[in-house]
Amino acid sequence: MIGPVEEAPGGGREATGGPEGAAPWRRLSPRMLLIHPVQEVVRMAPALLGLLIAGSSSGNPGMVWSLCGVAAVVLYGVLRWFTTTYRLTPEHVRLRKGVVLRKVLTVPRDRIRTVDITSPPLHRMLGLARVEIGTGRSGISAGLTLDSLSAEEAARLRVELLHRRGTAGGETRPAAGAAPTVATGPAAESGQTVATAPAPQTGPPAGEAASSPGPGETLLAELRPGWVRFAPFTMSGLVAIGVFATFVWRLFSEWGVDVRRVGPVREGWHWFSGLGLTSQLVIGVPAFVVIVAIASTFGYLFAFWRFRLTRHDGTLHVTRGLLTNRATTIEERRLRGVRISEFLTLRAVGGATLTAVTTGLNQGSQRSGALLPPAPRAEAERVAVLVIDGKAQAASRSGPPGPAAAGPSPVTAPLVRHGRAACRRRFTRAFGAHGLALAGLAVLWHTEVLPLWPLIAGVALLPVTALLAVDRYRSLGHTLVRGYLVTRSGSIRRQRVVLECDGIIGWTIRRSLFQRRVGLCTLTATTAAGDQSYAVPDVELGEALRLIGEASPGLLDPFLRYGTAVPGPRNGAAPQRPADGTGGEAGTAAPGNATAGPGDGRGAGDGPP
Repeated sequence: MIGPVEEAPGGGREATGGPEGAAPWRRLSPRMLLIHPVQEVVRMAPALLGLLIAGSSSGNPGMVWSLCGVAAVVLYGVLRWFTTTYRLTPEHVRLRKGVVLRKVLTVPRDRIRTVDITSPPLHRMLGLARVEIGTGRSGISAGLTLDSLSAEEAARLRVELLHRRGTAGGETRPAAGAAPTVATGPAAESGQTVATAPAPQTGPPAGEAASSPGPGETLLAELRPGWVRFAPFTMSGLVAIGVFATFVWRLFSEWGVDVRRVGPVREGWHWFSGLGLTSQLVIGVPAFVVIVAIASTFGYLFAFWRFRLTRHDGTLHVTRGLLTNRATTIEERRLRGVRISEFLTLRAVGGATLTAVTTGLNQGSQRSGALLPPAPRAEAERVAVLVIDGKAQAASRSGPPGPAAAGPSPVTAPLVRHGRAACRRRFTRAFGAHGLALAGLAVLWHTEVLPLWPLIAGVALLPVTALLAVDRYRSLGHTLVRGYLVTRSGSIRRQRVVLECDGIIGWTIRRSLFQRRVGLCTLTATTAAGDQSYAVPDVELGEALRLIGEASPGLLDPFLRYGTAVPGPRNGAAPQRPADGTGGEAGTAAPGNATAGPGDGRGAGDGPP
């Protein structure tokens, strides 16, 4: 039961009921009484519209039913504020909510990985911010959301939640509890690294960009007006146009309106369909490209306006957004690498994007770990070097410098090219797919389903297929530098991934029938960060074993049999053969698919271990 309510810091209110000495239950900002009803009305708009239509069609005054529905929804939104409270203890963050169905969400503080702050337009008008507390997991254990607190309270809460030092000696508390649960939940995964966030600092409210770095902050990158020229080449407007068109189509369908019978649409389509094929292509293609470019530019501005990347006391802070401000914190101790992505059209104009490969972020969205918006490739490489080197410098301050402290940067280091067999596979796969497409078009033309021109166009595109195969082969490459695995692949979307070897938790070697015939395999590094797996495609088997041996010394021992020598670990130590004499670093892997991971003495292969 919630006891008497008192004012809480930041504009919220506290419920002081409960046992003596317990942390008080706090309420959200009272200004949410103006937002919750609006949110509920917008969420229930389709149902309210259906209520209006149903009431009118039955002969009853539909407006009256709609007004009653709106009043009920507004009342529900008001009750949301009265029934939502949260509490911070030294061990947990708890959220109680629900008007009809009561829920208690619990997040152990030592499981908190991210505290993101979002300020939609209506929240910004009232000086509020939404706090999203994440654990790096998905589903009901993903975390909880406080919607909403004052901007100042949200900024203070982020620092407080990420500041997880113990009370004695600065030691971090041991893991004590499960992942976030609803009421009661299972034990959470263990073994997660606990990081420390900076002490409270002064600065602008959460979600607001600052004109200059705050105390102790280092500015790594910020949006420049010239970068907007890369927006049309991201082709992100295709998604926006598709979503908008689907929404409009479904809206008209709900209203029972046939879009094709609307006057301007009907007349425009009648005029366009009356043109010849050449005229349709000459008019339609440029118009479509212009629309996509405009949509991509607006999307770029909405997502990355006032973008800033700063470093402060072992954390990276990303702020961005035009209408909705977003602030994301990435702990460098959880950073496992970076990824430079170049979409084909973006690469043609010298642009690239930079994304963090890290644990604790929602990787379902490409922008969740964005360290740089579409920008010049040289700028992406510069920021990537700063991020990687900054992490290495922080590690060297906390301990003796290791092998990762010397050598060229893994971001710009030259890559090992793949052999001729990989090149032949690029051409075989490209022309094989093209040939199947041509065969299908020929059958459709022969059966008079399609005219002849699609088949002629397909034959004319053969040189484009050859260029695509060449580009895919030239994109292949890998290396090991300063304790990082670097792999690059792709043509339509070329990606260079720089992955820390210490963050690799397992390896997978896959060999298809065609790969085995030419001595190639696909080596996949498994990690808990980012996409959770990164591949080195079409690499020679011996080279794949060398990469595993250098990146994870001793990991291959249970999977090798004595035979041809494989280079040992990167520290130059002599390879050790197991006492049972079954194999060691000097060995060769059995052919077929195999998976290896730390602490796993089992493997799969076509031959004996």
